[in-house]
This record gives sequence, C-alpha cells and structure tokens, in this order.
Amino acid sequence: MRVKMASLYGKKDIRIRETELPEIRDDEILIKVMSNGICFSTYKAAMKGKEHLRVPENVHETPVVTGHEMAGIIEKVGEEWKGRYEPGTSCFLQAGIRYKGSEDAPGYSFEFFGGNATYTIIPGGYIESGCLLTYEDDYFAFASMGEPVSCIISAFHTCIHDYMEDMFVYDNIHGTKEGGSMLLMAACGPMGIGAIDYAVHGPSRPKKLVVTEINEERIKRAEKLISPREASDYGVELVYVNPSEMEDEEQELRVLSGGTGYDDIMVFAAMESLVELGSGLLAVNGCLNFFAGPTDEQFKARVNFYDIHYKRTHYVGNSGGNLDDIREMFDLSREGMLTPEYMITHVSGLSEVPDIILNLPDIPGGKKLVYPHVDLPLMALTDFEKYADEDPVYRKIADILKENHGVWCKEAEKVLFAGKWIDE
Repeated sequence: MRVKMASLYGKKDIRIRETELPEIRDDEILIKVMSNGICFSTYKAAMKGKEHLRVPENVHETPVVTGHEMAGIIEKVGEEWKGRYEPGTSCFLQAGIRYKGSEDAPGYSFEFFGGNATYTIIPGGYIESGCLLTYEDDYFAFASMGEPVSCIISAFHTCIHDYMEDMFVYDNIHGTKEGGSMLLMAACGPMGIGAIDYAVHGPSRPKKLVVTEINEERIKRAEKLISPREASDYGVELVYVNPSEMEDEEQELRVLSGGTGYDDIMVFAAMESLVELGSGLLAVNGCLNFFAGPTDEQFKARVNFYDIHYKRTHYVGNSGGNLDDIREMFDLSREGMLTPEYMITHVSGLSEVPDIILNLPDIPGGKKLVYPHVDLPLMALTDFEKYADEDPVYRKIADILKENHGVWCKEAEKVLFAGKWIDE
C-alpha cells in the first residue's frame, strides 16, 4: 500500500514522504487516519531533532512520521486482535500511554506510527496497553482533540492538597479544590481554552475562576466561547483579565481572589515571571501546576519556600494523560458538557503539514487540524467566509460555521470530506 506522510528527517527537516507501507504483522492494526491535531510538542521535536528525548538517533536514515493526535477508521486487523477490533470501526489514540516504560511514542519515534499520514500501523505492544479506543460515530475532529483534552483533565487530577483538618494525615487529596478559587495564567490559547471549558463544565468546579491573557484577540475569542454569563449558570464566577492593563498585577490578582490567594493555579506559558508570580499568589494549602512544557532543559524559576514550609503550598507538573482521562473527555463531550472543538482554529490537508509544524509559533490562533485525505491549504476557520465566493465548498462550510458560532463541527467536516476528498 502506498502512503503519504509528513516525516521528520532531522532538526528543522520535515518532508512529505510517499512510500510503501509494509504488511501488518499478526499483532498490529492498520488505521486509515481521518484527522490529526498538530501539537506544539511536535514543533519542539522538530526543533531538536535527534537531540529530543523521544526521537531516535538514526532519524536521518529512518525518518519518523509526525503527529500523535489522531482519529481514524480501522482498516485491517492482525490475527491476534480479531474479534476484539473490527474493520470499519472509528477509533482514536491515547498517545500518552507508554509501552513498558519506554520513552518511544507515536509521532516521535516510529517510521510508520503517527497521525500525519494517510495510513498508520499501530504496534502490538501499544494496542496491548489499551491506547487504541473505539467509538460509534463517523465524526473525527472531536476525537483528535481527545488526547490534548485528556492532558488538561490530567492536570486537574494531578493537583494535590493536604487534609487541613489534620496536618498529620499524610495522604493528599488529589484534584483541584471544588468550590475554591482558581487562576489560569496565560490561558486563552488552545490548551487554555480547553482548561476553561473543563473548569466551568467539568465535575469539580471552582467558585471563582480568573483567567489571564495579554493577547486581546485571544481574550475576546475565549469570552465568546465561554462567557462569564454562561459560567455563572454552572456556579462559576469567571473573570478574564489582561495583565498588561494592570498597574500592580500581583496585588490586583490577589484582590480578585478575595485577598487570600488561589487554591489552584495553572501556568500555561514557560515564563519564569509567571511561575514566580503564581508562587506568590498561592493560598494556604494551594497548588501550582506548571502545565507549559519548556524547550529549555535548564528552565528554572524561583518559588517561595517559606510558603512551602508554613503555608503547605504544593508544586506539580504533568505531561500527557491516562486512559481514564481520555475516557472522561469522551463521556463529557458526548454528553454535551465539553466542546473539544473550541480548541480548533485552522484546518488543513496533509501537504501543508511541514510548513505548519516548522512555523507553528508564528501562526496565530489555536489548534491546527489536519485531514490527510483532503486537498486543502491551511485555512483559518474565518477564511471560509473570506473565500466563500471562490469555492462552493467554502461557502457551505462558512454558512455552517456561522450557524455554529464559528466553531468547527461534524457538519462542516462532512462537507469538507464530500467536497475535497482526494481520490485514492
């Protein structure tokens, strides 16, 4: 089978590769990739090449296919999995699962296991770990967002607090504090939007939620998607603030907390100043989650050790989610509580992927969703209206998006497939 994929050959070297896919082994499954989200982690791997923890040393000789936020259709099932998985079933991947502790991961370490491809092969060990999940639907965008949303859900579950009623009870309470105060810093980007969505609509909601962002366009989009009025319907007082408009950021954010600081703080940008500001804003028994993954292996920031000792503050971080996290994402989104598509601001075909990944920090907006089987340049969702008169498919999608408040959806995906599918 001939396949196309966007493969990493080395530092800052990603190419569209067309090659022959080997026959699957008895313990493998072949997936037809229908959609794949581009993660900032892929950009980091592209910048570091073989210096990246998960990219093999011989990547120049054997390139690795990029992408790990994939959803698709099971095309062929190896003998060992027949009866458990069926061809024609929709599926998605929990890419955060590691097989037997290995750092190898889809989208970083394998020649044929990754999402920026027309077809991909899931190795047997990863199937054994439970990373391949199936569902009954012919919609794929929300499932591609399952992996990043599971990372967000994991962050909420990773936060810890002490049993303050008895300081000598050493078992921590896991999860953000329900009915407490929460601060999301630099949080109107794609992952931040997902965190706001989960904080407002998830099972453990804060009473007060403050979101900071210096990009005014991002703030306006976040307010449009998840408004303070909507949040109030779920018992959450939501406040968006632009720190660049504050004279004394720490003092004003403290006032917004009620003067006591925040029970839970999440930092969505790898900046020393944000970590240090957050450290100073933790309440007694508060927890700071450093969510942003830095590219600098020596990234450091000062934290308040006096508060760690006397106020029992906590610091945590996490990368990826587990199977429970992604199942929670799936259940909440199917119930209409979460909208993973809030994160999507652009869609594209496969041919644009190398340029998208290598220039990701310079492309505004949120998640870029790739449809490997469609012929489409990189399109911001707002571009469909802009170019509607040039293409009837664009016109149909623009009308759908207008009715859906500018949010990508199943109807838009179906029109794209019908109008831009590449014959195989």
